[in-house]
Amino acid sequence: MKLMRTLLAATALVAVMGGSAYAKQLVFCSEASPAHFDPGPTTGGNDFDASSRTIYDRLVEFEHGGTAVVPGLAESWEISADGLEYTFKLRPGVKFHTTSYFTPTRDLNADDVIFSFERQWKQDNPWYQYLEGLSWDYFQGMDMPKFLKSVEKIDDLTVKITLNEPNAPMLANLGMDFASIVSKEYADQLAASGNLADFANKPVGTGAFTFVDYQTDAVIRYAAFADYWRGKVALDDLIFAITTDPAVRAQKLKAGECDIMSYPAPADIEGLKADTNLTVLEQEGLNIGYMSYNTTVAPMDNVNVRKALSMAINKQALVDAVYQGAGQPAKNLIPPTMWSYDDKIVDTPFDPEGAKKLLEEAGVSGLTLDLWAMPVSRPYNPNAQRAAEMIQADWAAVGVTANIVTYEWTEYRERGKAKDRPGAFQIGWTGDNGDPDNFFATLFSCSAIGVSNYSSWCNEDFEKAIQDAKKVSDPAERTALYTKAQEIFKAEEPALTMAHSKVFMPMSKRVVGYTMDPLGIHRFDNVDVTE
Repeated sequence: MKLMRTLLAATALVAVMGGSAYAKQLVFCSEASPAHFDPGPTTGGNDFDASSRTIYDRLVEFEHGGTAVVPGLAESWEISADGLEYTFKLRPGVKFHTTSYFTPTRDLNADDVIFSFERQWKQDNPWYQYLEGLSWDYFQGMDMPKFLKSVEKIDDLTVKITLNEPNAPMLANLGMDFASIVSKEYADQLAASGNLADFANKPVGTGAFTFVDYQTDAVIRYAAFADYWRGKVALDDLIFAITTDPAVRAQKLKAGECDIMSYPAPADIEGLKADTNLTVLEQEGLNIGYMSYNTTVAPMDNVNVRKALSMAINKQALVDAVYQGAGQPAKNLIPPTMWSYDDKIVDTPFDPEGAKKLLEEAGVSGLTLDLWAMPVSRPYNPNAQRAAEMIQADWAAVGVTANIVTYEWTEYRERGKAKDRPGAFQIGWTGDNGDPDNFFATLFSCSAIGVSNYSSWCNEDFEKAIQDAKKVSDPAERTALYTKAQEIFKAEEPALTMAHSKVFMPMSKRVVGYTMDPLGIHRFDNVDVTE
């Protein structure tokens, strides 16, 4: 209760300072600490919730509750007939946040847009390596350096992005978190003072909420931005109460210590639904839980060994135990709710005897490998430790010994990127923009190796199919290419596709207007609370 007393005291202070009797506050029980508050180099949903979806905006946005692209910081745009030029007209009068550490002297302009992309793109940019060990995982993994030819200022409120070749998903890609627009003026101020790291720790954006402070691994505080270009939101204060254990998040929600919680454990969902003070929203997730085999490390460089490891796993039993009715076994990388899903694909069967035979034919016996288990709960994998234990037992039955390893969430993902990382790596994905490219290319393209391709898998035929699919706009042509990609993926088995899940969002009935997002993000700019 100490946390709540602190939060309530903060609320009372805001109310007194604002001269009002009541400040509207929402407490979100989030599941993990952010790596920092710069959305460019981060990859986790918890990072984006804490930064890009609160503090920042993008040229284009996704509609609430959907994947349709709508105007954002750009009020309009034109795309050339050849698909190579995107010209954006910026919204006039967009303000950056004024904070205790920065006071802007101008509105958003084209310089900010150019800086936002060039810092991720050009290696001679002084911001390219402003944090130790920095990598621009999304920008690299989505082949932005390959596609971008130039980002030009036409005038203060007009920016033209020119591509080297057509890219059908490009407009949707620009609505993603890595494409958040940051302040060049703030960056210049920090560069002049030598405090570049503050850019990630003391953020400045144009979004609905202004950053107030962060108590590491405990609480993040935000205040509504009075000069937000859409108009001030209904909330006055937004607080992230970081709570890593889903059972504790559920307890806090029931006790009124938070208003919304992320990612409940499947075992807690019925109890949350039964609570008359709560509402539990749900929808099919645009997601995949999977386990990457490192295809560059023997003996998993042998497709038959990878097949054997998958055949040894009782996927249905795993899904029943881990997802508890909130998931379905996955046979493809993309979920059934996504266009181009190929239902004709036949899943790898559960066949322990067949697995033993394949291992024997491959000359593999006494295999010992690392089995990585995520330390956090996600809809695409609500209990990776339990999944690992079940896989460990299934593998033991065919003579394979698995050592379960895990690390803190940010370190887990960083270690997983290593091209020579041994073993099988549990991870997952929720789509960022509603396009199949966001699964196929982001997760398994050759350029994503060392970034988000945890299998270090580079297949020439798969690569050609997904790259060709970017160059055409006709949905039927793209579907045919993605069908081919799914066939190759299943034949080569660079990863075990585990499950697609439902997503649940429990919240207090005092919360009004919250919309579940198929892209797995948590947005509070349309939320209100009642007493």
